[in-house]
Amino acid sequence: MLPFHIAHNAQELGISAGKKAAALIKETIKQKGFANIILATGTSQFETIQQLISDPDIAWEHVQMFHLDEYIGLPITHKASFRNYLNERFVYLVPTLKMAYLINGEIDPVTECDRLGALIQKHPIDVAMVGIGENGHLAFNDPPADFETEKPYLVVALDEACRAQQMGEGWFDHLANVPSKAISMSIKQIMKSTHIVCSVPDERKAQAVHDCLRSDISPLFPASILQAHPNCHLFLDTNSAKLLADA
Repeated sequence: MLPFHIAHNAQELGISAGKKAAALIKETIKQKGFANIILATGTSQFETIQQLISDPDIAWEHVQMFHLDEYIGLPITHKASFRNYLNERFVYLVPTLKMAYLINGEIDPVTECDRLGALIQKHPIDVAMVGIGENGHLAFNDPPADFETEKPYLVVALDEACRAQQMGEGWFDHLANVPSKAISMSIKQIMKSTHIVCSVPDERKAQAVHDCLRSDISPLFPASILQAHPNCHLFLDTNSAKLLADA
């Protein structure tokens, strides 16, 4: 069974997850001299990222960052752009960061997948920060997710539940404005990370948390694959954990 930590609220969850990620990054730098990380986006990551950048002891000049997913065709100036999200909340605030590998959804997506795939294969991930979607997705791998592809990055279609979540979180005014396709890091690539720090707040995620922790591993519950990771650190709050009988 995947172990998890329960916080009283989303803010406490984010702080705890951020502290765990920071500790893992610092330990990796101490052991290897550098660290490669993945950052997620969305409302679930606000406090986690803030806690991470507030740690004065992380040697960011030894850290390279990849990110999970990006809409295809969405300008970087749009408030829902994940490149914009990461620039404003992380990259611009960590000027000594060695490198940030951001997904460009405004160019040919196949070419971009190939570019990023070649890069991440040269820089194995030490610490990945991820979340779980309302439909159980991991990155933008909606159900049924592809558990078999070896490609590090994929062009994926976004299902209606995924798109509705993005609208519900306030990133878009209407469902029709949410892009139908994205570039996403693949399931196998995420699972290659040495450590995974997964942050899942809010009652609207409770069913997905239950399905991904209490069901068998299945592409129908994409984040259920985390049960198979040897070093996954899952952070919930009382609302997202409410359907777990042992919470």
